[in-house]
Amino acid sequence: MTPNSANLLRKSVWLIWILFGATFTFLFIHVWAVATNFNGWYGGMPGLENLTNPKSTLASEVYSADGVLLGKYFRENRSEVTYDQISPNVIKALYATEDVRFEEHSGIDLKGLMSITYYLAIGKRRGSSTITQQLAKNLFETRGELYDGPLTEVGILRTLIIKTKEWIVAINLERTYTKQEIVQMYLNTVDFGANSFGIKSAAKTYFSTTPDKLSLPEAAVLVGLLKAPTMYSPVINPERALNRRNTVLDQLTKYNFITSEECAALQANPIALKYKVENQNQGIATYFREELKKDLIKECKKLNLDLYNDGLRIYTTIDSRMQRYAEAAMTKHMTFLQDKFEKYWSKRNPWVYENGKEIENFLENNAKRTVIWKQLMDQYNGDTDSVRLALSTKKKMRVFSWNGEIEKNFNVYDSIAYYKRFLQGSLLSVDPLTGYIKAWVGGNNYKHFKYDHVKQGKRQPGSCFKPFLYAAALDNGYHPCDEFTDSPVTIVNADGVSWSPQNSDGNFSGEKMTLRRGIGLSLNSIAAALIQRIGPKMVVDYARKLGIESDLDPVYPLALGSSDVSLYELVGAYSVFVNNGNYTKPQYIIRIENKQGEIIKSFNPEKREAISEELAWKMVYMLQGSTRERNGTALGLHRLGSTLVGNEVAAKTGTTSNFSDGWFVGCTKDLVTGIWVGGDERSIHFHSTNDGQGARLAMPIWSYYMDSVYANPATKITKGRFTKPASVLVELDCAKRKAQLQDSLTIDNSDNQIDYNNIQ
Repeated sequence: MTPNSANLLRKSVWLIWILFGATFTFLFIHVWAVATNFNGWYGGMPGLENLTNPKSTLASEVYSADGVLLGKYFRENRSEVTYDQISPNVIKALYATEDVRFEEHSGIDLKGLMSITYYLAIGKRRGSSTITQQLAKNLFETRGELYDGPLTEVGILRTLIIKTKEWIVAINLERTYTKQEIVQMYLNTVDFGANSFGIKSAAKTYFSTTPDKLSLPEAAVLVGLLKAPTMYSPVINPERALNRRNTVLDQLTKYNFITSEECAALQANPIALKYKVENQNQGIATYFREELKKDLIKECKKLNLDLYNDGLRIYTTIDSRMQRYAEAAMTKHMTFLQDKFEKYWSKRNPWVYENGKEIENFLENNAKRTVIWKQLMDQYNGDTDSVRLALSTKKKMRVFSWNGEIEKNFNVYDSIAYYKRFLQGSLLSVDPLTGYIKAWVGGNNYKHFKYDHVKQGKRQPGSCFKPFLYAAALDNGYHPCDEFTDSPVTIVNADGVSWSPQNSDGNFSGEKMTLRRGIGLSLNSIAAALIQRIGPKMVVDYARKLGIESDLDPVYPLALGSSDVSLYELVGAYSVFVNNGNYTKPQYIIRIENKQGEIIKSFNPEKREAISEELAWKMVYMLQGSTRERNGTALGLHRLGSTLVGNEVAAKTGTTSNFSDGWFVGCTKDLVTGIWVGGDERSIHFHSTNDGQGARLAMPIWSYYMDSVYANPATKITKGRFTKPASVLVELDCAKRKAQLQDSLTIDNSDNQIDYNNIQ
């Protein structure tokens, strides 16, 4: 080596050391400056508190009383799982594709980092972010505005500063958590597309399964999505998704997780999707979950919580098995009813006046109440002709049918006419002793009919209101064995207006009968005679005691249910009779927990004494008249199923004027269940007693539901007798009571004679 060459070598070595030292010093100062946010130039960093208690957006979950997930409330559909709940197939696919040296590095993969230069030189683009770095990015939004500073506004510096922050956070995460905890957090936070965040939501969305049951090909699809969820979506881009899945399987082979033969066999199969995006329209108890949400939003406001982000767990009183039975019973009978309704009206429109004449401008008036009408009126500056023309334009749309969604070529008027022809139904089932709601069906289908007919809707209850009249009478001197005559009654009010109600069949038998038989046959004549004696105000007072909160007009037709009430109120009121006179407000929330499982708030039922035990027992006896008296309105249960076999049932049917509403409330020792059936518009209904009465419209649903409930021992709902309170000594056997009264009467020697056959 010549002296000049040696001198040049020494200078080169010194230069390399100087460059190395300068680079090291720069990096040290740079990392220190970023970590400390020197002079406020670099933007903040997640602190120790953030690292030890990271916050991510989590969906709040709603659970049934038997532990079944009913649904979620979310902005981002994300739910957490533990490491043990994740299939090893997912872990293998993740390591092989994203970070094969994950178990070896401490947050930064130096080997992978150094290899970037090589891959860039040969024209390949390759990322070097470790799983931990990606977690830092996802969990703390290091690329968002929260941690921006003045220097992050400079384009070329922004990337360097952000990457540095992610390296620092990654190293701190590795110091704070175990490898398993890091993988768990990563898979719980990452975006898989289709509004599914985290492996739990992704497994359910794409394959209708849970993370622990994911097969290797399924895991490969989901891990493949991490590169670009939309580009590699098996729904939007199935061919790309298949190629990406096969790439992940190749990576598994490359790193010896599977053999070449296994890889080839798996790659030969198509992607077996079971795709279903979670939303409020799907699953069971959809109407219930929407009503529940209203209460939860109020509670969260009081507790300073975010229902959609805080990962709350809401435990409800709903029994998922009974809910499914209720929905199945509703579907079974409403399908039958709708077919019957279509045949009844044939090609006529069912929206008619009482005289049978079709209501004018019915579709137009309904169209004017829609959002699209208002939007078009704004768009066309109030030009109604242009609006009507737009509404008359036909297009293909998916519409509801009882056999599943079907495609129709409809305009807006067609759509309104189609949906208005559907009868609606609702069901509410409550444990009368606890007040716990076990099943809630608010309508036919929440996706297509948003209106809830359990609590939101109010309609005339018809004869289902009569028990409040009878309860008032029995508590004020009358007895179930007192006799009235089934004959015409005319009542003239203070304004001189007369009211002469007819029985449902238009006939009066002239028969003398007990009050129990009168309510069992649901005779309007007996109810009218009774309210004439005790007055409408007393009936209102007792309805209030029993839990009816809706406005009630204190008029004589109230005896026949002339004022609107909700099914929710009605079932709560009937529960008083089974619950020994105690009112327990129907309840559906048990407790709210945070994401750690700590109880934030528990809910206790609202209870009070409403009526005496004796009156409640009398009313249970009275309501059994419909299933035990000759020609009782609920005797049809014998033909529908086995609910009356070996069982005591107290029940009431209800039918309103013109058959607009059909009701049935059935009480057993364990459950009080109410059902309503009718049209969205009161003008839409059957026009005959044979088709439109509550015993035909609503009662079959109760029978189908109860038969299913009784058939499943897991529900713990059993047949049996009502339990008579020990303190109640009243005699309800009318023959025995008459004998007792005769024995207790003293007949003097005067001309006063008593007709023992006419004692009331």
